[in-house]
Amino acid sequence: MIKVSVMYPNTPGARFDHDYYRDTHMPLVKKLMGDACDHYTVDKGLAGATPGSEATYIAMCHIFCASVEAFQSSFAPHAAVITADVANYTDLTPLFQISEVVVG
Repeated sequence: MIKVSVMYPNTPGARFDHDYYRDTHMPLVKKLMGDACDHYTVDKGLAGATPGSEATYIAMCHIFCASVEAFQSSFAPHAAVITADVANYTDLTPLFQISEVVVG
Protein backbone atom coordinates (compact mmCIF):
# COMPACT_ATOMS: atom_id res chain seq x y z
CA MET A 1 0.00 0.00 0.00
CA ILE A 2 1.25 3.48 -0.82
CA LYS A 3 0.13 6.89 0.38
CA VAL A 4 0.20 10.00 -1.76
CA SER A 5 0.40 13.04 0.52
CA VAL A 6 -0.61 16.42 -0.85
CA MET A 7 0.39 19.20 1.54
CA TYR A 8 -0.49 22.90 1.44
CA PRO A 9 2.02 25.12 3.29
CA ASN A 10 0.48 27.42 5.89
CA THR A 11 1.43 30.70 4.22
CA PRO A 12 0.22 34.00 5.76
CA GLY A 13 -2.51 35.58 3.64
CA ALA A 14 -3.10 32.45 1.56
CA ARG A 15 -6.62 31.48 0.59
CA PHE A 16 -7.84 27.96 1.36
CA ASP A 17 -11.50 26.88 1.32
CA HIS A 18 -11.59 23.79 3.55
CA ASP A 19 -15.27 23.10 2.86
CA TYR A 20 -14.76 23.04 -0.91
CA TYR A 21 -11.66 20.88 -0.54
CA ARG A 22 -13.45 18.35 1.67
CA ASP A 23 -16.88 18.36 0.00
CA THR A 24 -16.07 18.89 -3.69
CA HIS A 25 -12.41 18.54 -4.67
CA MET A 26 -11.50 15.31 -2.90
CA PRO A 27 -14.73 13.50 -3.91
CA LEU A 28 -13.91 14.56 -7.50
CA VAL A 29 -10.42 13.06 -7.19
CA LYS A 30 -11.87 9.81 -5.80
CA LYS A 31 -14.49 9.63 -8.55
CA LEU A 32 -11.95 10.20 -11.33
CA MET A 33 -9.42 7.73 -9.89
CA GLY A 34 -12.07 5.08 -9.32
CA ASP A 35 -11.11 1.88 -7.53
CA ALA A 36 -7.40 2.71 -7.77
CA CYS A 37 -8.02 5.08 -4.85
CA ASP A 38 -8.65 2.69 -1.97
CA HIS A 39 -9.54 5.62 0.31
CA TYR A 40 -8.37 9.07 1.29
CA THR A 41 -8.17 11.30 4.35
CA VAL A 42 -8.28 15.08 4.67
CA ASP A 43 -6.48 17.00 7.43
CA LYS A 44 -6.95 20.60 8.56
CA GLY A 45 -3.87 22.05 10.27
CA LEU A 46 -4.48 23.33 13.80
CA ALA A 47 -1.13 24.04 15.46
CA GLY A 48 2.59 23.35 15.48
CA ALA A 49 4.53 21.30 18.01
CA THR A 50 5.09 24.14 20.47
CA PRO A 51 2.29 26.02 22.23
CA GLY A 52 1.10 29.00 20.23
CA SER A 53 2.89 28.00 17.02
CA GLU A 54 1.13 27.78 13.67
CA ALA A 55 0.57 24.51 11.83
CA THR A 56 3.20 23.83 9.16
CA TYR A 57 0.46 22.93 6.68
CA ILE A 58 -2.96 24.56 6.41
CA ALA A 59 -4.33 21.34 4.91
CA MET A 60 -3.27 17.92 3.68
CA CYS A 61 -4.83 14.95 2.00
CA HIS A 62 -3.56 11.41 1.83
CA ILE A 63 -4.63 9.15 -1.03
CA PHE A 64 -4.13 5.41 -0.46
CA CYS A 65 -3.51 3.12 -3.43
CA ALA A 66 -2.21 -0.40 -3.94
CA SER A 67 0.94 0.78 -5.72
CA VAL A 68 2.73 3.74 -7.28
CA GLU A 69 1.74 2.39 -10.69
CA ALA A 70 -1.94 2.18 -9.68
CA PHE A 71 -1.85 5.80 -8.54
CA GLN A 72 -0.01 7.09 -11.60
CA SER A 73 -2.13 5.21 -14.14
CA SER A 74 -5.41 6.38 -12.56
CA PHE A 75 -4.36 9.97 -11.78
CA ALA A 76 -2.48 10.88 -14.97
CA PRO A 77 -5.44 10.72 -17.38
CA HIS A 78 -7.31 13.20 -15.15
CA ALA A 79 -4.43 15.39 -13.98
CA ALA A 80 -5.53 18.41 -16.04
CA VAL A 81 -9.07 18.36 -14.61
CA ILE A 82 -7.84 17.83 -11.04
CA THR A 83 -5.18 20.52 -11.34
CA ALA A 84 -7.63 23.01 -12.87
CA ASP A 85 -9.94 22.58 -9.87
CA VAL A 86 -7.21 23.67 -7.42
CA ALA A 87 -7.93 27.35 -8.18
CA ASN A 88 -11.46 26.85 -6.80
CA TYR A 89 -10.18 26.35 -3.26
CA THR A 90 -6.66 27.80 -2.91
CA ASP A 91 -3.95 30.04 -4.29
CA LEU A 92 -1.24 27.83 -2.77
CA THR A 93 1.03 25.43 -4.64
CA PRO A 94 0.78 21.96 -3.08
CA LEU A 95 3.73 19.75 -2.21
CA PHE A 96 3.56 16.04 -3.03
CA GLN A 97 5.15 12.93 -1.58
CA ILE A 98 4.56 9.26 -2.30
CA SER A 99 5.34 6.96 0.61
CA GLU A 100 5.16 3.26 1.35
CA VAL A 101 2.79 2.54 4.23
CA VAL A 102 4.80 0.31 6.56
CA VAL A 103 2.34 0.34 9.50
CA GLY A 104 -1.37 0.73 8.88
